[in-house]
Amino acid sequence: MSTYDFAGRVAIVTGAGRGIGRAHARLLAERGAKVVVNDLGGSMEGTGTDEGPADSVAAEIRAAGGEAVADTHDVSSPEGGEAIVATALKEFDRIDIVVNNAGIIRYAGLPDVDLGNLEAHIAVHLLGSFNTTRAAWPHFVEQGYGRVVLTTSTGLLGLENNLSYATAKSALIGLARSAKLAGAKHGIKVNLIAPAAQTRMAGGEAPSGVRPEPGQPHMPSEAVAPMVAFLAHEDCPVSGEIYVAGADRFSRLFIASTEGYVHPAGGTPTIEDVAANWDAINDETDYTVPADLMAWSGTFLAHQFGQ
Repeated sequence: MSTYDFAGRVAIVTGAGRGIGRAHARLLAERGAKVVVNDLGGSMEGTGTDEGPADSVAAEIRAAGGEAVADTHDVSSPEGGEAIVATALKEFDRIDIVVNNAGIIRYAGLPDVDLGNLEAHIAVHLLGSFNTTRAAWPHFVEQGYGRVVLTTSTGLLGLENNLSYATAKSALIGLARSAKLAGAKHGIKVNLIAPAAQTRMAGGEAPSGVRPEPGQPHMPSEAVAPMVAFLAHEDCPVSGEIYVAGADRFSRLFIASTEGYVHPAGGTPTIEDVAANWDAINDETDYTVPADLMAWSGTFLAHQFGQ
């Protein structure tokens, strides 16, 4: 089996002061990457600041023989994204990897959730990922290489009280799928991770290095990091994909389209036609996994071109 290392690579990990981000930063550093440990140090709701978490993780990495520097800029502003990348360039003279992990959660659902709640989630999860990725992008293009890992969530599948979180996490899929196409000709790959881990956002951090009682779930942050490191490695074979990792399981999550129902040529479909063919429209027996919008369009419109 090959040994995957990151010698000579420089990585930014946002939200790296605790939990999942800390695990990513430590594993990348352990495998040879120089790491910018970014964390604003706020609460899980996104309030307050504290330099302690980022400083602590950077110190842990250095104590273990790695190279790391702390950074406490706010990902939610364009200036913050630029400053984080500037830290990497100043301290390590390059940037190869951006792992966008910073996030918040303020549980709320309809009808009680308000616009401020939604905007706060979008600011950190979506705009935060956009800001750091966009700031790093020209450097990736110039060197003909880059890796971006965006943190989405299976929370996008929906919970009654996580509307804003699910909305922001879903938006990252569109960002990744478009960035994948822009990056292909420059050696840049962009993928998504959906962690399955017990963290402070999920009710409390699971202890590391401790196996649970039989029959009890064990979802430490460290169990997510190997997939993130693989997606951040130069040998990563994919771009624009979503992977779930945690609890000793790794899987792919994907968007698919059913074959559906094709209305006979020469007639105008009606609401009644839709209702009568509802089973065919929803039949999952045959489906495609489109690589991008053009691939989906080609399949969806194939019947109009005699294919």
